[in-house]
Amino acid sequence: MVAVTRFPDEIVHAVLHHMNDDHADDSLLIARAFGDRGATDSRMIDVTPDAGHWVYSLGDDLGERALSVRWSRTISERPEIRHEIVALYDRACTILGETPRPH
Repeated sequence: MVAVTRFPDEIVHAVLHHMNDDHADDSLLIARAFGDRGATDSRMIDVTPDAGHWVYSLGDDLGERALSVRWSRTISERPEIRHEIVALYDRACTILGETPRPH
């Protein structure tokens, strides 16, 4: 098996579109759990075999902060991305005391 160092652009774009358009609240929850509880907005900017990458802001004039959260393991297939994001969402809910929605 060949190690994946980067997902193809079409996969990355599809994941970012889905997360930022359909799951913006989940990205904000992840930013609050793993970045700063005061995050006011967040968007996913990249997905790699090792981590999900977001930027978030605190509603101040200091701009966006970068946030990278490692997956539970290195991944190489597109379906694994969804699995890892769902697991990250569930972890964020636990950290913040939120009830996760069914998957």
